[in-house]
Amino acid sequence: MKLLRAMIIIALSFQPVTSMAEQTSGTNVGADLPPKVRTLLLQEMTIILETTKDILEAMVRGQNEVVAKKAQAIHDSFIMKQEMTAADKKALKASVPNEFLERDQAFHQLAARLAEAARKEDNAAQNQLFSEMINACAECHSKHAMGQFPEFSSPD
Repeated sequence: MKLLRAMIIIALSFQPVTSMAEQTSGTNVGADLPPKVRTLLLQEMTIILETTKDILEAMVRGQNEVVAKKAQAIHDSFIMKQEMTAADKKALKASVPNEFLERDQAFHQLAARLAEAARKEDNAAQNQLFSEMINACAECHSKHAMGQFPEFSSPD
């Protein structure tokens, strides 16, 4: 019952992502990326998704140390930066809007702040920061990955 209550609280704390007008003006950055860079981006997104699921489970179980470890892993997961050559980085910057890169950096900073909140055992801050992270994912997907997530452009 505690687990269900915690999951409901987290779900209810999410705020609306974007208006429909904003959603329909998005881009599909993946389509414009060179294949290697696109593959790296998809790998990073998959790891972030799985790690986010682990964080949610740890949060509802009160496992602060797991939250801290997993959130720090997201912060440190800059796969694209770790595995990209100078030419790959140049191609990425030429292919995506600056807003996409800024959103990515802000997301990883949120993960670092979540890790710190977990180390301090600040559950309220963890809930807020996790909610902000999830909203950041959905907003970025609605603006920059419409080909991958066409539901964001569909009317309700």
